[in-house]
Amino acid sequence: MALPINIENLIKGTTVEWERLEFKAGWQPEKVIRTMCAFANDLHNWGGGYIIIGIDEQEGKPILPPVGLNENSLDKIQKEIITLAHQIQPNYIPIIQPYVLENKNILVLWCPAGDRRMYTAPAILQFKKQSNGKQVQRHAYVRIGSQTLIAKDETLRQLQEISVRVPFDDQANNQATINDFDLGLILSYLQEIKSELYDEGLKIPLSDLARSMNIAKGPNEFLRPLNVGLLFFSQQPEKYFPCAWIEIVLHKDESGEQFEEHYFKGPLHTQLRNALSFIKTNIIGEKVVKVEDRAEADRFFNFPYRAIEEALANAVYHKSYEKREPIEVQIWHDKIEIVSFPGPVPSIEENDLKNNLRVTPREYRNRRIGDFLKELDLTEGRGTGFPAINRAMENNGSPKPIFKTNNERTYFLTILPVHPLTDENAQEVQGKFQKPKKSQRELSPRQQKIVDYVRENGSISNAVCQKLLNISRPTAARDLQKMVSQNLLKQRGLNRGAIYTLME
Repeated sequence: MALPINIENLIKGTTVEWERLEFKAGWQPEKVIRTMCAFANDLHNWGGGYIIIGIDEQEGKPILPPVGLNENSLDKIQKEIITLAHQIQPNYIPIIQPYVLENKNILVLWCPAGDRRMYTAPAILQFKKQSNGKQVQRHAYVRIGSQTLIAKDETLRQLQEISVRVPFDDQANNQATINDFDLGLILSYLQEIKSELYDEGLKIPLSDLARSMNIAKGPNEFLRPLNVGLLFFSQQPEKYFPCAWIEIVLHKDESGEQFEEHYFKGPLHTQLRNALSFIKTNIIGEKVVKVEDRAEADRFFNFPYRAIEEALANAVYHKSYEKREPIEVQIWHDKIEIVSFPGPVPSIEENDLKNNLRVTPREYRNRRIGDFLKELDLTEGRGTGFPAINRAMENNGSPKPIFKTNNERTYFLTILPVHPLTDENAQEVQGKFQKPKKSQRELSPRQQKIVDYVRENGSISNAVCQKLLNISRPTAARDLQKMVSQNLLKQRGLNRGAIYTLME
């Protein structure tokens, strides 16, 4: 069975980080079983890794052309890999694909993160019991950088701690079935990334295709889709994950009273691309400044697209899909704010945010979403987000980005300030982005529904407003607060306990 990846891009390290790749010139069973065990343990929730047999390496990078494997040995090695896998406890089976690269045979082992951690492997390969009757010693192995090591001390404690939970995106969803997958979306994805699984996917049952992509788990009679599969390959992920969409709020005045809202729904990669396309078409503008005594003019943008792309992709990647909160993009004339919920994982410190450092969290919230986004070239490698955003802003001559959270880490906010020259002369930027005019009072159809409800029932809360209008909590809060500022409603109480009544 082919793998749901582009193998040549994998070997080049363009879709998977080097730390998640291990190259072996030849068949080395003891090293292979330890690395399989390490990828299964997935210490950092990176999503496991890949072992490529038939390619030598130097400092963790492949040496090409491949050494290759004897074609007659491929079947034997694959059988031995399955035998090895049965020596890992709990039971664990990798997915194997033979592949021809530069006319040489290689084997690619996909070792997904296991959901029954902690996994152990025998220290040496032999019969279950030694000749003196003692049990063979076993160890839990982990990946530290590009090395496979025995988990000890603090590392072992960390592994034991994460073993009690599986990241949400890799959990089975018992409220859905694999029939909720859209086969067209799956095949379109495989075709786009140029996976050999595309051709096979045209011929095999959906259940087999879902298993081969590791987006469904369970016995045949109770095969269930994984959350990551529903997020990427169902037409309406919000059916299973409320508010799993992107909201763009385009502010038309400085008070925040006049705004347009745009919703981007559907599979994660679709909503991300559509939201970015909207911003690129309607918000980003270029300014050209002629310089005296120089043929070339200075060119820059109000907001660099690359910074917005990375910031929004990071929000899609790192947000919690267990929370009923959308990703919000607030666009003002002088800045763009992108907020997702909750905040960064605890291993990211406030100093990292202030200094825009490259950060590799000790543990990721989602371990599968990033792989799909990377295959689609929608995000860079792990830990590169802050530097990439900062670099794009600097190259455009824009102020530094700002990254914020609170002490409780309930949100993560990225602020991209507008280029100072386009802020002062916003009307000159290709006619796309103009300074807002003074606000005018206007009642929207949604607000009229709120007024009608309050007239009939006496008051309304944020929660009731969400159900009444089928909107998210932040959107309901914006509508209600706008009506308070317009003296249409009066607020009583604070935060989630607030209720709103008509002004007398």
